[in-house]
Parts: sequence; structure tokens; C-alpha cells
Amino acid sequence: MKEGIIKNAYELLIKELQTITTIFYILTVGIGMLFNYKKFAEFGINIFEYADVFDFLIAPFSDYKIILFAALSMVVPYLLYFFDKYYKKNHAEAYGKMSLGWDKKIWYQQLLKFAYIFLIIFYVYISAKIYGKVSKHQIIKQSPIEVRFSDNEIKKGIMIGKTKDVVFLLIEDKVEAIPITSFVKEIQIMKGFTSKKN
Repeated sequence: MKEGIIKNAYELLIKELQTITTIFYILTVGIGMLFNYKKFAEFGINIFEYADVFDFLIAPFSDYKIILFAALSMVVPYLLYFFDKYYKKNHAEAYGKMSLGWDKKIWYQQLLKFAYIFLIIFYVYISAKIYGKVSKHQIIKQSPIEVRFSDNEIKKGIMIGKTKDVVFLLIEDKVEAIPITSFVKEIQIMKGFTSKKN
């Protein structure tokens, strides 16, 4: 009898872990896409035009900050939720005053859920904007690299980043996308970037 209960509990735990892991990975990929978009957008690059699905699937693991923000995005709402429950249970009068008496209304729990979701989205968006600006300043400070073509032509610039097929270089105040796997030598990105600090 005990073995059956333990086995059932173990199987339930495994299923829950699989679900949590899947949700965390999907959330991390989504956050990674947003963070990468903001990073490259600082240089006038729409990364969605150059990257493929595989680039985004591994994007979160290219920078530990993305994983950290993804983890915080999952942990912080749970902490807020449990703190809310604890405060309501142990300090009901103060909680009622703080919520302007709305906690007695039937729609209050739905309002709380929407508020949590809005806060998470707002937090992730603001974090991505900050990440993009910080990344830009770090990239501009890097040492230049050289890219040698098959005809021995050399381009020197600061590497902004790369996808599976393209390397992005900052050459003076111009951003160039250099395809890795084709005969096209370069693609110059003309819009939206200034090296001036914002």
C-alpha cells in the first residue's frame, strides 16, 4: 500500500516538474527573443529579419542575464501572491484598508490576477529596454575584430553580435551585416543607429 502511494506521489512530482520545466523554457525563450530584439534594435537592426528559429531557441543561454530575468519573472509573482495571501490572512483589517475594501468584492481576485500579469509584462519590457541600452554601451567599448573574406579583403569593426548566418559589425558609425554562408559580401544597415550615448 505504501509503495503504491509513494509511486503515485513520485509520478505526480515528475509530471509537475516536466510542466514547470516546459513553462520555464517557453518563458525563457520568449524573454530571450525580446531581450535580443532590444539589444540589436539599439543599433537599428531588426533581428527578426536575420535570425531563424534555432537562434531564438538558444538565445536565452547566450547570456546569463536573460536566464536571471526569466527566473525572476517566474519567482517574483509567486512571492507576491503568497505574500498577498499571508497578509490577507494574518492582517485582514489592514489588508481591507489597503485594498480600499475591494477585497470583499467578487471581482477582486480577477483584478489581482490581471494586475500581476500586467506587472510581469511591464517588468520584463522595462528590463529588456535597460538590457538593450547596457548591452549597447558594453559593445561600443569592445576591441575591434577583423573579418577576412575569401578574396582576402579584411573588414575591421566592433562585433555587435551574430546569428547562425550573419555577423553584425559596427564600422565607424555604420552597422554592417556580413553573411557567413553565402557569396554576398555584406549588407549595410542604414537606418536608426547613432553611436552617441543616450
